[in-house]
Amino acid sequence: MLSRLGALLQQAVETREPSVDLLEAFTEHWKGITGYYLEATDESIPARQTDIPWRLRQMLDILVHEERQFPAGEAGPCLEYLLQHKVLETLSTLGKAEYPPGMRQQVLLFFSRVLGQVQHPLLHYLNVHRPVKKLLQLSGDRLGSGLEKEEVQFAAVLCVKIKQDPTLLMYILEGKSIPNGTTARELPAMEEGTEHPSGPATGSPRAEPSPPRRDHNLITSLVGLCKSKKSRVAMKAQENLLLVAGLAQEAAATCLVRSSALCPLLTQHLCDLHSAVPAGTDPADVLTMERMSWRSQGAGDAAFPGKESLAAFLGWLDYLDELVLGAHPVVAEAVAEAVEETFFQGTLRPQLLQMSEVAVLSATAMLVCTVRQVRAPALLRHLVLFLLGPDQHPETPGDAPHSLRTHLIDRCNHLCDELLQKPHEHITHNLVLRNLEARGYLQRTPLVPEERGAPELEHEEDGLDLEEDPYFTDGFPGSSFGMVKKLPSGSAPSGKGQVSEVVSSFLCLVPEEAKTSSCMEEGGYDTYVHDALAMVQACRDSVAPWGWPGAPSPLDSCHPEVVFYEGHFLKVLFDRMARILDQPYSLNLQVTSVLSRLAAFPHPHLHEYLLDPYLSLAPGCRSLFSVLVRVIGDLMQRLQRVPQFRARLLLVRRQLLGQVTGEQMDHTMLFKGVVVLEEFCKELAAIALVKGPPEGPP
Repeated sequence: MLSRLGALLQQAVETREPSVDLLEAFTEHWKGITGYYLEATDESIPARQTDIPWRLRQMLDILVHEERQFPAGEAGPCLEYLLQHKVLETLSTLGKAEYPPGMRQQVLLFFSRVLGQVQHPLLHYLNVHRPVKKLLQLSGDRLGSGLEKEEVQFAAVLCVKIKQDPTLLMYILEGKSIPNGTTARELPAMEEGTEHPSGPATGSPRAEPSPPRRDHNLITSLVGLCKSKKSRVAMKAQENLLLVAGLAQEAAATCLVRSSALCPLLTQHLCDLHSAVPAGTDPADVLTMERMSWRSQGAGDAAFPGKESLAAFLGWLDYLDELVLGAHPVVAEAVAEAVEETFFQGTLRPQLLQMSEVAVLSATAMLVCTVRQVRAPALLRHLVLFLLGPDQHPETPGDAPHSLRTHLIDRCNHLCDELLQKPHEHITHNLVLRNLEARGYLQRTPLVPEERGAPELEHEEDGLDLEEDPYFTDGFPGSSFGMVKKLPSGSAPSGKGQVSEVVSSFLCLVPEEAKTSSCMEEGGYDTYVHDALAMVQACRDSVAPWGWPGAPSPLDSCHPEVVFYEGHFLKVLFDRMARILDQPYSLNLQVTSVLSRLAAFPHPHLHEYLLDPYLSLAPGCRSLFSVLVRVIGDLMQRLQRVPQFRARLLLVRRQLLGQVTGEQMDHTMLFKGVVVLEEFCKELAAIALVKGPPEGPP
């Protein structure tokens, strides 16, 4: 009973001319604030020690309370007073003057609370968005350096309002004014007669762009706050910038690109962070960096000099990648294009084409990390075209229209492996597939088309004749190096037919006397199959949208007069594979890693060219298997001249596994090459087993 009586009394109080009482109170508080400037004598008293903060809170409470008394969309007397008497304009001027000290902080808080708590649409009013813009311009002032928390809160409120009504963005960025009383929903209908601040009226929001405003606005404020040393401030600014970039309305997206400095601000910060990475940072350390997330806090333990700067660069790159990934297509393309022009072309390209080997190694390591970070389709497309160029026609020897591509392939490092893991069709087509389309590597008129024999060697290459090649003999007379001709038990399941032959061919390439994995306490062949399953499935998932054929192109549809060229990429890989016994261990690992990944792709031409030991090759052509056969022939001759070969090979293998330590010995590079060769042949056998037979007729 008492509660009902209290409710009735409260209702009676609220319905007794509330607007008059509220308006009087509102104006009284406002006059109290303005009166302070007439009466104050001590200019050093901080604003928080005056009654200004209290009066601003009272004004806010009155506006919120008044709004509840009126129907939605109808402004009350207090709100009308605020608009007509330019209260916000005056407050923004007082904030700019920073008098009394700390006034700007109070103004920012009041603006944020009014815009956030008053539901009536305000930002479309000239007397609101003009002082809002004035406050945003102050964010670049040195006096605002201690107000990052209030500034980011103010910007966040604006972003939420713009998210609710994207048409507001052009008025905050471009300064278009709207007659009082016009709602945001009526804005599009009025645009035809609205005068642009920098020119005559236009009939479309997508007309010719006005020059981006270089003064401080919402975008410059947000990007500036993204650089804050306070992690929470930077995070909030980044999240709100993502929100604005993801606006679904095309007119708003176009306005964001054309009427703000969003793209140059984002890319310039990326270049600045890249330049901040110490020049002496070890490329090997750079390559150990995992993919960074912009949401992570710092670089963790600084394990090497320069790691913190490198983490900051990669974190911002990851942020740009996420922004492009979630942005409106207009914004995504503009940002990606700016990154290519400013960072890829303007910063990375000159560094990658330097003559200094040390500088090139550092630049390439940074590029590898960059490739590892990028996943947004628009940004990845620009990165791929920057690295490889747009060419899609088959290559010819000596043809190098894209100099950067040629340089990167010649280095054949981690970059190639990282690139091949990216889900972009142009990568595999540009590097390999465009040269295999015509299947010119095949002999069109094989001498014995019905017999499947051991692969032929290239006669034009320097090396052994067939009669002298150990792969085609039962071994060397009087030596212990015999070739194993049968598939090891359990290596491939029965019933695979041609697949088991292919697997056997790769597993039996390395002679038993040169194999050492069986002597080590390592996982068996099942480990290779498990790894191959994961890699093949990842490749299949990656290429699924590309519509690759399931079977090779019919030979009658290919041009027989076309002279086959494997292309610069495969040429470098095959040449280095041929020198596997004379190259550093790390380089051999890189080469075999790239070739394994290529073999795992489900394109029928790649499968045929890299995994079929029984190809009838055209004169002058080579395949991966024929290159391996040549390597084995070279190996067999060398091993005869090395005393205690097997014992020393086992020792090197144990050293690579960290089981033993020892001094460098003669022929160490050779022994390490043999270890990599054995592992690589097992990888290829496992990939062939997992992929199964190619579909369709050859």
